[in-house]
Amino acid sequence: MKFFNIKKLMGIYSISLLFSFATNAQEFTVKSPDTATSVTIFTEKGKAFYTVSYRQTLMLEKSPLGFITDVSDFSTDLTLEKTQQAHITDQYTLATVKKSTIDYEANEMTLTFSNADRYQFEVIFRVSNNNLGFRYQLMPHEELSRCVIEKEITGFNLPENTTTFLSPQATPGIGWKATKPSYEEEYVPDEKLATPSKYGLGYTFPSLFHIGEENWLLVSETGVNGAYCASHLSDATPEGIYTIAFPHEKENNGFGSSTAAIALPGVTPWRTITVGNQLKPIVETTIPFDLVKPLYKPTQTYTYGRGTWSWIMWQDSSMNYEDQITYIDLAATLGYEYILMDALWDTQVGYDKMPDLIAYAQAKGVDVFLWYNSNGIWNNAPQGPKHKMDNPIARKKEMKWLQSLGVKGLKVDFFGGDKQETMRLYESILSDANEHGLMIIFHGCTLPRGWERMYPNYVGSEAVLASENLIFSEHANKMEAYNACLHPFIRNTVGSMEFGPVLLNKYHNRTNDGGTTRITSDIFQLATAILYQNPVQMFGIAPNNLQDVPNFEIDFMKQVPTTWDETIFIDGYPGKYCVLARRHKDTWYIVGVNATQTPKNLKIEIPMLAGKKVTLYQDDQLLHPTQETIKISKKGTTKITLQPNGGMIITNTK
Repeated sequence: MKFFNIKKLMGIYSISLLFSFATNAQEFTVKSPDTATSVTIFTEKGKAFYTVSYRQTLMLEKSPLGFITDVSDFSTDLTLEKTQQAHITDQYTLATVKKSTIDYEANEMTLTFSNADRYQFEVIFRVSNNNLGFRYQLMPHEELSRCVIEKEITGFNLPENTTTFLSPQATPGIGWKATKPSYEEEYVPDEKLATPSKYGLGYTFPSLFHIGEENWLLVSETGVNGAYCASHLSDATPEGIYTIAFPHEKENNGFGSSTAAIALPGVTPWRTITVGNQLKPIVETTIPFDLVKPLYKPTQTYTYGRGTWSWIMWQDSSMNYEDQITYIDLAATLGYEYILMDALWDTQVGYDKMPDLIAYAQAKGVDVFLWYNSNGIWNNAPQGPKHKMDNPIARKKEMKWLQSLGVKGLKVDFFGGDKQETMRLYESILSDANEHGLMIIFHGCTLPRGWERMYPNYVGSEAVLASENLIFSEHANKMEAYNACLHPFIRNTVGSMEFGPVLLNKYHNRTNDGGTTRITSDIFQLATAILYQNPVQMFGIAPNNLQDVPNFEIDFMKQVPTTWDETIFIDGYPGKYCVLARRHKDTWYIVGVNATQTPKNLKIEIPMLAGKKVTLYQDDQLLHPTQETIKISKKGTTKITLQPNGGMIITNTK
C-alpha cells in the first residue's frame, strides 16, 4: 500500500491552468487534473464562499463556508492570509469496496483565514476528476488547545432547475422500540428543490441531486471517527441552500453532546461532492475512500464471503440449537464460508452450548458471525446479548472469549444516533474487535463514512431499508424493485451495504406458504447478489430452496462472489431501472433490474465480453426464470429485456 505522495507545485504562472486568482477580488480556482471539474473560492464582505462547476456548467452556486465555536466565530470578519497549492497522488488496494485497486490524483488548495479575534483556520479543497472534498482545520492559538464546534455554516446552494432524491432524517426515539434514527427512511424521487423534509429535521447522507436535464451531483461526507460527530443536511432555504446539520440533542436518549469537541490542531470530516453530466461518475465514485487513510493495521488477513442466516426467513424462534444446525448444513451444502447466528442465541441456545455449536460449524467448514445488541441506554430493544458492546470492560472480556472459540465476526445492532459519543462507540468496537481478529457488521446504524479504508476489519453497515422489511410489510415488497433501482446511485455508491439479499421463497415465512408475498422474480433476486455491494453477504436462501427452485439458480448462488475488482455503470435512472457490471478476477457479471410497469428493451454495450459465449439469466413475460447460452457481438453489444419487477444477469462464469 502506498500512501499520499505530495509534491508542491512551484510558481503560480506555471500552473495557471490549475489555479488562478484575482488579488483584488480574492478569488481562487482549483481544477481537477482533467480540468473539467473546478471549484472557485472567494470572499465577500468578510465571508467565504465557494462554487462548483463541471464542464463550465455551474453545479453549485454561491455556497457559504465557515463554522462557529464556543470561543469564536469563524464565519464572519474573515481575512485571507495565504494560499498553498499541491498535487496529490495515491495508489491503494481495498478488497471491500466496488473497486480493488484505485489510482487517485487530485489538485489541492489550502486557504488560511483569520477572523476578528485573530484565530486562524484552514479550508482545504482537494479536487479530482468528477469529485471534490473539503474540510476545515483549526489552528491552536497561544494557550487555546481545544474548542467545541457548535455549528457549521457550510452550505450547498443548488441551482433553481434542480430536483432531489433525498431520505429524511428521522425524529429521535420513534420507530420500533425507540430505535430511530437508523437511516431507514424512504427516498422520494425527483422531488422539487427545497421541499420540507418529512420530520422537519433535514435529510440523511448521501444526497442526490438532478440538475437540469443531464447533470447530477451527490453530496456526502467521509472520514468521520470518534473525533467528530456525523452530520446530515438541513432543510433547504427557499432559495435551495442546504447546510451541514449536527445530530439532534435527543438522539442517544439525550446522552452526549450534539456538537463536536476537538483538540487543536483539529480537522472536521471531509464533505464530498461528486459531479457529472451523466450518472456514471456517481455510481463509480471512490471519493469516500480516496480522502482517508487506515487508522490501524489489521491483526490478521480477514476473509470475506457468503453466509446463511436463519433469522431472515425463520425469525426469532429459529435461534435454537437444532435450527442452527440446519442452517450450518445449508451453508456447507452451498459451499458458503459463514453462518450468521442472530439475536437471542444467548438465551435460546445458551452460552454453555455455544462452543459445541460453533465447533460443529467449523467441522463443516463454516465459520461463525454472532449478533449483539449495542444497547446501553439509547433504546428499548430487548434482544440479547445486551450490555456487552457498550461497556469496554465487558466488551473486551466477551471478545476474548469469542476469539478463543474461533468466531470470525460480529453483527452489532440498534445504535442510537450520530453524536460524537456514538462515533466513539463505533470506533471502540471496531478497534477492540481487530485486536481479537473479529470482523464487524453494523445494523440499525448510521451510514459508513470511509470506514472500509479507515478500519480494516470493518465489513459493512445496514443504513438502508433492508431485506427484513420484506418480511414485515407488504408495502416493502411492492417497493422492492423501486428501492433496488435507487441503491446503486445513492446509498451503496458511498459505502458497503449490509442488505441481506436473495430471498427465493415466494412467501416470506418458514414453510413458504404464508406471510408477505414476494413480487419480484427469481432472477431479480439473484441479480441483487451482484447489484448490492458488501464483502460479506448473508443471503436469504432457505433450506427448502434446494428443492423448490430450479437447480441452475442454486448453482448460480454457489458460485457468486462478494468482492469486486471493478464496477462499471452501464445504464439506468434512479428508481426506474439499473444495469451495471462488476468483475471478480476474470469473471464478469452484468446485471439489470426494472422497477417500471413496462418491459425495458435495451441495447447495452459490454465490450469486456465482445465476441464471447456467455450465460444469460432472464425472465419470460410471466416472470418465470430462464437460462441460456448466447454470444455477444464482436462489437460488444447485445439486446436485453428487463421485465417489470424482473431482472437479468449475463456472466462468463465457466
